[in-house]
Amino acid sequence: MVSLQDAHQQFIGHLKGKSRASATILAYGKDIEQLVDYLDKQDKTDPTAVETADLQAFMQKLADENYTPKSISRKTNSTKTFFKFLKASGLVSGDPAIGLEHPKFENKPPRILTKLEYRALRDAARADVRMLAVIELLLQTGIRIGELAKVRVEDIDLENLTVHVPPFEDTRERIIPLNKSAAEAIKNYLPQRTKTPNHALFVTKTGRPLLIRNIRTAIDRYFRIAGIKGAKVNDLRHTWVAFQLESGVPMTMVSKLAGHKRLSTTEKYLQFIQGKNIEGKVKLEEL
Repeated sequence: MVSLQDAHQQFIGHLKGKSRASATILAYGKDIEQLVDYLDKQDKTDPTAVETADLQAFMQKLADENYTPKSISRKTNSTKTFFKFLKASGLVSGDPAIGLEHPKFENKPPRILTKLEYRALRDAARADVRMLAVIELLLQTGIRIGELAKVRVEDIDLENLTVHVPPFEDTRERIIPLNKSAAEAIKNYLPQRTKTPNHALFVTKTGRPLLIRNIRTAIDRYFRIAGIKGAKVNDLRHTWVAFQLESGVPMTMVSKLAGHKRLSTTEKYLQFIQGKNIEGKVKLEEL
């Protein structure tokens, strides 16, 4: 008999084998660890002994402990994925998670910066050549912060005005056009970049790659200086997607450049913009 503890480890190995993002594996791992601990206290260590009522009781316990509906929904999804794996692996014959329902909750709309806000952010970082280049690249290409941290000097083509975005965990590799604002910011930064054998585009004063947490901390600081409240780094990406759609850039192009896995992800932004619907327009707009 395979215990739930062993099944949990097999599940993690399965996710790693499918090259899922490290953050996803960590989240699933913690969610299932919490579930397995709860079931263990209910004297349920055999996966085949778990019933839908047990899973419902676990979710209710989370609600009683003031977990948000969104958090419970995520744990519900993790639980469903876990038991789907167990059934596919032949460790259980039935799937008790099928009858598990997601709690209802409202998704917060993406935070889209106004023109006044992103101009204020630029002005706040104007004297910091490196961070201005970071902000412009995020704001003008819509790439993720993790992707930006992986961009190398050789990924920037100032002659053809493009940036090669290397794959980051489970994100898509792609080529994105650089507009005038982003290209100028990078041109101004490169002569000031610390000379180092490291190929990372953005490096520290000691020549080491600028880490994701460094980038996030610095941009958060400039958000505060600019007086922009309730904004996060990823909102620069939201702003880019929304602005391109509002400017009439075809949704399929925006989706491809943003690296969205599904067109429906891009489509969700339409409810937050006032589209001009300029058919046939393919030029990317500059913020």
